[in-house]
Amino acid sequence: MFVSLKNKIDDFVDELMNHSDECDFIEDLNYLRMRIHEISPFSDPVDCVSWVKSKYVHANDYNPNRVAPPEMKLLEISIKQDGYTQPIVVFKESEKKYIVVDGFHRNRIGKESVEIRKRIYDRLPVVVIDKNMNDRIASTIRHNRARGVHAIEPMSVVVEKLYFMGWSDKRICEQLGMEKDELLRLKQFTGLGSLFASRDFSKSWI
Repeated sequence: MFVSLKNKIDDFVDELMNHSDECDFIEDLNYLRMRIHEISPFSDPVDCVSWVKSKYVHANDYNPNRVAPPEMKLLEISIKQDGYTQPIVVFKESEKKYIVVDGFHRNRIGKESVEIRKRIYDRLPVVVIDKNMNDRIASTIRHNRARGVHAIEPMSVVVEKLYFMGWSDKRICEQLGMEKDELLRLKQFTGLGSLFASRDFSKSWI
């Protein structure tokens, strides 16, 4: 029975891949994921990620979270290099309107970065939660606060590891979204003099 089902799935996938219309193909994949989710033992939203047209995804008007330009740039770099590793959490108001609960900035990057927008066919990965407005606001705040901040000690360990892996100060700052002063403080925290042997930023710190 399993072999027969597997063959049917393979035939179905082959048929999908022969679609000439890109939009229909993506919608068929979304439908397939939804049907699998219906029989899945996992009810969590992340079990069903759909790729929705970006014009249908709208920011909420209550999120107090703000991200500074350096962090936004880092988010763009992250999505460019790693792809979307976290979907955008939304409330589905209608077939053509999804309101962001969490992922406001992932939503922005997907719309504003030409390179990313082209790569993902002008779509955004979303998971849906069905909650009233009050509960959605609470969910947004929980998502924001649950992220917390990076503690100094663990981050200094990360910097130390990257340094001994051959990363330069410049690369560490660019890839982790750090300022030179922040990197210096983390180096000082380790107490290892070898971390100050970098040539990239040493002149600016004299």
